[in-house]
Amino acid sequence: MNPVQTGKGLAVVTGASTGIGYELAKCAAEDGYDLAIAADEPRIQEAALKLKEFGVRVEAMQVDLSTPDGLRRFASGIAALDRPVELLLANAGRGLGDGFLDQDIGEAQRVVDTNISGTIALVHEIGNRMRMRGEGRILFTGSIAGFMPGTFQAVYNGTKAFINSFSFALREELKDTGITVTCLMPGATDTDFFERADMLDTSVGQGKKDDPAFVARIGYDAMMNGEGDVVSGWKNKLMSAAANVTPAETLARQHRKMAEPGSAEH
Repeated sequence: MNPVQTGKGLAVVTGASTGIGYELAKCAAEDGYDLAIAADEPRIQEAALKLKEFGVRVEAMQVDLSTPDGLRRFASGIAALDRPVELLLANAGRGLGDGFLDQDIGEAQRVVDTNISGTIALVHEIGNRMRMRGEGRILFTGSIAGFMPGTFQAVYNGTKAFINSFSFALREELKDTGITVTCLMPGATDTDFFERADMLDTSVGQGKKDDPAFVARIGYDAMMNGEGDVVSGWKNKLMSAAANVTPAETLARQHRKMAEPGSAEH
C-alpha cells in the first residue's frame, strides 16, 4: 500500500545515499516530510527503501549533480511531483586528497562542479520557488574545513570556504522573505568521504570521527529553528574558533600534518 501523502510539503535532500545526507533525510522522514532524494550512486535506491519505512513517500533519483544534465533531470523530477518544497538540504559533496598538481584535473574539477556549481544551481532553482511562496528552509552542508587552507585538500577546502561564505550572504539577502538559510559545518565524520577521496592513508582519514546521525540531527534542528550556522561537536567548535585567530600560513602547515598522504601513524 502506498503511503498517504502527508500534509507537510516536500524535503529535497542531495547526497542522500549514505552518511550525513542519508541521516538528514531520515530526520525529515521522522518529521513526516515526503522526500525527493538524489545521489550519484545506485545505493540511493537502497536508502529510499529504508526511508519508506517511516511511512512517507520517497522519490529517489540516481543523478550526477555535478553535470547540467543531472541537475536538469533532478529539477524536472522534483517539479513533476507538483509539491511545494518546504526543505532543501543541499548536502551533496565530493572530496579529493593528494597534492593539487598530482591530482587528476578532471577529478578536481568534479569536486568544484559538485560542491559549488551544482549546489548553487539547485538552490537558485528551488530558492526562487520558495520566494514566490514566501516560505521555505535551506540547509547547506559546509565544513569547518572552509576555515583553513587545505594543504593536500586544497580544492575541497576552497569549495567549502565558498559554501560557508555563500550561505551567510544568501541568508542576509533572504532576510524577511520567509526563507531561512542555515549552514551546517561538521568536522571529520564517519562516512565514505575519506575512502572516496583516497585519503585512508592520512592522519585525518584514520583518526576518530563524529557519528553522522549526531551531525545530521544538529544541522536539522538548527535549520528548523532558523539558525544561521552550527558547528557540530565541541572539538570542532574549538578548531573553528582557533582558525579565526590563527595566521593562514600556520593553518596550512597544521593541515599538512592531517592530510598529507602517508601521514597516518602506524
